[in-house]
Amino acid sequence: MALLIIVITCFVIILDTSQSCHTPDDFVAITSPGHIMIGGLFAIHEKMLSSDDHPRRPQIQKCVGFEISAFLQSLAMIHSIEVINNSTLLSGVKLGYEIYDTCTEVTAAVAATLRFLSKFNCSRETVTFQCDYSSYMPRVKAVIGAGYSEISMAVSRMLNLQLMPQVSYESTAEILSDKIRFPSFLRTVPSDFYQTKAMAHLIQQSGWNWIGVITTDDDYGRLALNTFAIQAAANNVCIAFKEVLPAFLSDNTIEVRINQTLEKIIAEAQVNVIVVFLRKFLVFNLFTKAIERKINKIWIASDNWSTSTKIITIPNIKKLGKVVGFTFRRGNMSSFHSFLQTLHRYPNDNNKPLHEFAMLFSACKHIKDGDLSQCISNHSQTALTHDTTKTIENHFFMRNDFLWHYTEPGLIHSIELAVFALGHAVRDLCQARNCQKPNAFQPWELLDVLKNVTFSDGRNSFHFDAHGDLNTGYDVVLWKELGGLMTVTKMAEYDLKHDVFIITSQEAKREFRKLKQILSKCSKECSPGQMKKATGSQHMCCYDCVSCPENHYSNQTDMDHCLLCNNETHWAPVRSTVCFEKEVEYLDWNDSLALLLIALSLLGIAFVLAIGIIFTRNLNTPVVKSSGGLAVCYVMLTCHTLNFASTGFFIGEPQDFACKTRQTLFGVSFTLCVSCILMKSLKILLAFSFDPKLKTLLKCLYRPVPIVLTCTGVQVLICTLWLVLAAPVVEENISLPRVIILECEEGSVLAFGTMLGYIAVLAFLCFIFAFKGRKLPENYNEAKFLTFGMLIYFIAWITFIPVYATTFGKYLPAVEIIVILISNYGILCCTFFPKCYVILYKQKTNTKSAFLQMVYSYSSHSANNLALSHVSLNTTNHDTVVPNLSHNDKAAACPNSNHCLAQVFGIGGENATNVPKTLHQKRSSSI
Repeated sequence: MALLIIVITCFVIILDTSQSCHTPDDFVAITSPGHIMIGGLFAIHEKMLSSDDHPRRPQIQKCVGFEISAFLQSLAMIHSIEVINNSTLLSGVKLGYEIYDTCTEVTAAVAATLRFLSKFNCSRETVTFQCDYSSYMPRVKAVIGAGYSEISMAVSRMLNLQLMPQVSYESTAEILSDKIRFPSFLRTVPSDFYQTKAMAHLIQQSGWNWIGVITTDDDYGRLALNTFAIQAAANNVCIAFKEVLPAFLSDNTIEVRINQTLEKIIAEAQVNVIVVFLRKFLVFNLFTKAIERKINKIWIASDNWSTSTKIITIPNIKKLGKVVGFTFRRGNMSSFHSFLQTLHRYPNDNNKPLHEFAMLFSACKHIKDGDLSQCISNHSQTALTHDTTKTIENHFFMRNDFLWHYTEPGLIHSIELAVFALGHAVRDLCQARNCQKPNAFQPWELLDVLKNVTFSDGRNSFHFDAHGDLNTGYDVVLWKELGGLMTVTKMAEYDLKHDVFIITSQEAKREFRKLKQILSKCSKECSPGQMKKATGSQHMCCYDCVSCPENHYSNQTDMDHCLLCNNETHWAPVRSTVCFEKEVEYLDWNDSLALLLIALSLLGIAFVLAIGIIFTRNLNTPVVKSSGGLAVCYVMLTCHTLNFASTGFFIGEPQDFACKTRQTLFGVSFTLCVSCILMKSLKILLAFSFDPKLKTLLKCLYRPVPIVLTCTGVQVLICTLWLVLAAPVVEENISLPRVIILECEEGSVLAFGTMLGYIAVLAFLCFIFAFKGRKLPENYNEAKFLTFGMLIYFIAWITFIPVYATTFGKYLPAVEIIVILISNYGILCCTFFPKCYVILYKQKTNTKSAFLQMVYSYSSHSANNLALSHVSLNTTNHDTVVPNLSHNDKAAACPNSNHCLAQVFGIGGENATNVPKTLHQKRSSSI
């Protein structure tokens, strides 16, 4: 029964042997005993040797392609453990190690992991299946490694079964930060999230946006590509092509894929920057063929090959172009350097890689340093038989800096940190336990302590974050030729926390400037004043450059959109890099048009003064008296003066007072002038109307002073309401693209229109009344000139409305000035110029006798016409009453028609008694 339970609850995996691995101990690369065993996984060889495309038997194959850099990494682990064992960190407790060669294959790493998980102190190498591993005691307490993320993922999933701590020194895949899937995984390097972010940031700062990416077809490569693509897009960087190479050298298609990748690089001539997420041996093969094809680019190196000496020492590597890489922060390497100096005294009985290296080094001793690494890798597939002890003794003394030359400081420091982290966690755990006993603690207990441990490398303190990562940051390095040899020089440090590059020297700044001079863009850079316009390409980095439209600008290169100027205060021409402040414009006194208009206004005022003088000097002449007398003339001339003067308020910088004054001054003064003309038109119509009914009505209406005051008062009321309710104000007109027009906003269009409309109504009445009296004696008749003056007024203001509504800019006030001048000049010329002409050039007709004679002649002619009209009407209808022909009717209308005419034209009293009586006789005979 007990046996049955054992069979049911236990599942045994036995590490079988093969031709190349006869016993489990043959599988171990390096081992050293201790109270607490630490496992190690390093890719000391590049690949497994297989004769078939696909394995036919489940056996571990021979590993070939000796990797010096990985061998040095295993030595770094050994050295770090020796440092702890020789210190007082773990008093009385010794750390041992079992280091396995993964051969860059997941299969070998899984086999090594089975050995790690096998039961401690068991006669057979077995891994027992249990439902609860809390009390399970495996061979090792923790594992350091592996290097490649894909291998670390496979190993971690197995170690999760027992929650055995795994501390990687190089696996950077972002997915390993997921503590749900990888709860026992920790690492002493940052996640690829930060590396890809730093790469994208560097590319963006260098002005590159059209790049290529080459990666491997495994978990690490695909995850790195996806993460980098996200970071690149966030920095406006486009990926022109993505090439994926097989992850393992044993893949037969790798040569074909490398050639296809190189063809793609050559075809994409505009791509001068290529990001490479590849393993060292793939980069080596890629670069070797790229040099043959004379490809010259900028290569962005990921942390797993940026400091690889094997790649740096490729012949003619400088012809490949510039290499900018990211590497892990380095520490103090002096102790490890000393360790390498004394490596020839280190026993190699339990260190197979050291033994193999000694033989390979001896076989390649005749090769110069630049090709020595390749020679060792090639000879690792050949069976060598040498006196290894002699080899190590002789050749390490002669070329003891060879291994140091292949050291990658960042990786060595990461391995040291991994060992120190485990050492400090063991110290904390063993303070209350006797760790000299193998069963002092289980691996999961060590994991709990390790997650929270704070440890030191002798200079700085470190601790793992919540994701199990150690965010130490990156060094940015540049491959540079010095003294004929390619060397790795540090240019800057990348601060993960603040996402900034800290440039370490002036020389580094110069190198960065040189890199920025190399272009890697899909499209030509858009200069300031232009913006990008998308083309048919799916990439946002491929575009055309178009000029910024008016009132837009761009002040940087490659701007996605032009910026809009503040339309209220600024403007910009087409393809502008800045916005210009709008000039404030108005009809200035210095403007040529303004000067012309002012000159015309002053000329008009001069005419008014001249007319006033002429009329004053000829005060008692019939022409002056026929104009209504000097009082009416002075009122009208004053109105004309005010109208001309009002134009001055339309010129100059607008002020509130000027805005309120100019329209009201013009409106009231022009209304007063038109009211006087209306009064005179009524007077003329009253004098020559022979219809008794109409004459009676006109006599009732004809009240000169009340008419003038009433008509003007209505306009004053309109303007007052306008100023009180919606007064004109100064306004900045920003509708024009390049200027700000400082103008008077009328406040109320309705009030403005009402004011002008009221003047138009009065003018229309004047026109009607004047038109009826247009046949008065020629030399003294105002009616026909008033009619013409009103026509000029109507034409001017009817034209003004559409012109004013469609005119913009500083010359808008000039439109109204011109209309005011035209209408004012029209009325002034038609009202006063003919009279002045008579006064100055026809003085003989400007006498009382001449005036009366002309009136009598006009009356006689009118009487004859009326008589003929009466006869014609009488013959048609005897019952028709013809007014104006009855003596009684005439007497009722005006007892003495000639006397009435004389009064109309300002000649009354005794002047009328001298009228010849022949006029009455002619009129009586005619009647």
